Amino acid sequence: MAIDIGGTKIAGALVHPDGTMTATTRRPTPRGVDAEGVMAAVAEVVADLSGSPLWSSAVRCGIGSAGPVDTSRGTVSPVNIGAWRDFPVQERIAAELAARGAELPTVLAGDGVAMTAAEHWLGAARGYANALCMVVSTGVGGGLILNNQLHPGPTGNAGHIGHISVAFDGEPCVCGGRGCVESIASGTAIARWAREQGWT
Repeated sequence: MAIDIGGTKIAGALVHPDGTMTATTRRPTPRGVDAEGVMAAVAEVVADLSGSPLWSSAVRCGIGSAGPVDTSRGTVSPVNIGAWRDFPVQERIAAELAARGAELPTVLAGDGVAMTAAEHWLGAARGYANALCMVVSTGVGGGLILNNQLHPGPTGNAGHIGHISVAFDGEPCVCGGRGCVESIASGTAIARWAREQGWT
C-alpha cells in the first residue's frame, strides 16, 4: 500500500510486487483547516483503499510525504501544509489501517526519496549507480542514489533541495528563507511567474 501526501493532493494505491498499481484514489489536500482536517483527507484515502477486494492482501504501507520529514520519529512538517508541524503521520496512518483491519508495518519517507527509489527501481534512473532525482510540483524535493544505494540521510531529508537559497535577495519563501529553489522553480512558482508575464 502506498500513501502520497503532497501540498496539492493526497493519493493512495495498492501496489503489486512488480510496481503496477490498483485501487488508486486521491483527495485534494485541504486548505484552511487544522491538523485533524488534513488527517481526515488521509483517512478518506485509506477508506477508499479498504473497499478494494485486494485490501486484505496488503503486507506493508509506504508513506511518502512532502518535507521536511523526520523518519527517525515518524513525523512530518511539510512546508506547503501549514497545519502539520511535527505531525505524527506514521503513527496516525498505522492506527487508521488497524481500525480497518490492516495492522501493517509502515515506513515513512520524504516524497522525493520515495520517488527516487521508484525511479531507480523502474524508471529513468534504472541502471545508474548514482542519481539525483528531483520532484517539481507544489514544492521542490529530491533524493539521492549513491553506489546503487538509496541515501535518505539520518532524518530522511538528504537530497531535499527545494530550500537551498539560490537568490539571497530573492522573494521570501514560505519556509522563512529568501530566494529558495522552490520559491522560483516549483510548479506553482512557474505558473505564477507565467501569469505575471501575461500568459493565460
